Amino acid sequence: MKSELWIGIIVLGILSAGCLNSLEKMNPITTPGYHPLEYETEITMMVKMNYLLYLPADYENSQKSWPLIMFLHGMGERGDDVALVKKEGLPRILKDKDDFPFIVVSPQCPGDSWWPRETEVLEDLLKYIITEYDVDTERIYLTGLSMGGFGTWQMASEYPELFAAIAPICGGGEVAQARLGRLNKVPIWAFHGADDNVVPVLRSQEMVDAVNKAGGNAKLTVYPDTGHDSWTVTYDNPQLYEWFLQHRKNEEKE
Repeated sequence: MKSELWIGIIVLGILSAGCLNSLEKMNPITTPGYHPLEYETEITMMVKMNYLLYLPADYENSQKSWPLIMFLHGMGERGDDVALVKKEGLPRILKDKDDFPFIVVSPQCPGDSWWPRETEVLEDLLKYIITEYDVDTERIYLTGLSMGGFGTWQMASEYPELFAAIAPICGGGEVAQARLGRLNKVPIWAFHGADDNVVPVLRSQEMVDAVNKAGGNAKLTVYPDTGHDSWTVTYDNPQLYEWFLQHRKNEEKE
């Protein structure tokens, strides 16, 4: 299923200089010398993001709300052909499933960007999905691989209140944000390959260590011989989805 989301972002620009106690806003300045002035305007910017949406088999006939997973793909699936998103990770698995008990939204990153730059758009997309579909807002989960692993760490750091749990795979994040406790209330299960020669396992280890040192709840599974592809074995493991469902946003975090 291919869908498109158009999002309007209001950007407020303010240019100011010096003390603002004597601003001249109404009439043009004609006298020589420096003058403290202010410029203010509104700019509307439209952005487009393709995404895949998976609905469970019983969705249409069910009266319940459903847990949701947002999946962030890797670098190779960027662009404007949303079918690329099915190549790896969770969307690849869902091609052959009709009994997966989650709504899954899998956005596609623009070809000239990467996920940590797109967190504002991802947040807006997620809110749109929540509005349009029967989502259990206490059971929203985030996961991604490689570039999507970086995006998972960043998205959760910026919007920790949105997610009941996250699972970043072979990614990394801003250790400073973790040290500040931004992720303390989000259960985290990270995954990485010990022999990953694209993103060193240290990138996951340092994030997990920083979260735990700050008082959070993070764990790391390291595979001995998966190389960079630590996602196939992870997404094939039913324990990941069982672990997701153990967590709700309003539960007391240990």
